[in-house]
Amino acid sequence: MSAKMTISAFVPKLGLWLAPLLALVVVGCSSVPKAFDNKAQERNPAPCPNVLVLPEASRVIKFTGEKTLENVAWTGEILGISTTCRYYDDNPIEAEVTVDFAFGRGPMADGNQTQMKYFIAVTRTNRDLIAKEEFILPVKFKGNKTTVQLSDNVQKILIPRKDENISGVNFEIVIGFSLSRDEVIYNRSGKSLRFPDF
Repeated sequence: MSAKMTISAFVPKLGLWLAPLLALVVVGCSSVPKAFDNKAQERNPAPCPNVLVLPEASRVIKFTGEKTLENVAWTGEILGISTTCRYYDDNPIEAEVTVDFAFGRGPMADGNQTQMKYFIAVTRTNRDLIAKEEFILPVKFKGNKTTVQLSDNVQKILIPRKDENISGVNFEIVIGFSLSRDEVIYNRSGKSLRFPDF
């Protein structure tokens, strides 16, 4: 699937684990991404945007009641990210990001499946937010297993450029879990609690 949006495009590869929430209107779609023309196959004029995980949003712990090990329902952690990009002339930067996750099921889990939400944001380096999209991942645990790992791929992120002199180093792609205020405070506290260990 591919799509174009006014500011940026976040187009996931649909699979078992992904249900996208797209806030902007998709104006085009095809089952196979269009190939770049010959000029697009040339080397990028400059590096890709920096891709990073927001430290305070790199993990999530869902508690039932007091924040203790016995009350853990679900946990999530971003294990790693990888990215590729392509741009030429004054065309938008087209980036693709893969995020690796690990999820855990704790003693207070109410079943063998849950949903986790994460975001991908595009910013100007150390400056303004350009766009942000959120994605919901259905997470399922087989049998009595308490952990599962999965990877999620966002196939197309389009970042507009004013002209050909604007390179990828002017932008950042930021990734993290979508958290409540209390969850952010807990992560900022530096407490280390994972169930189970990955």
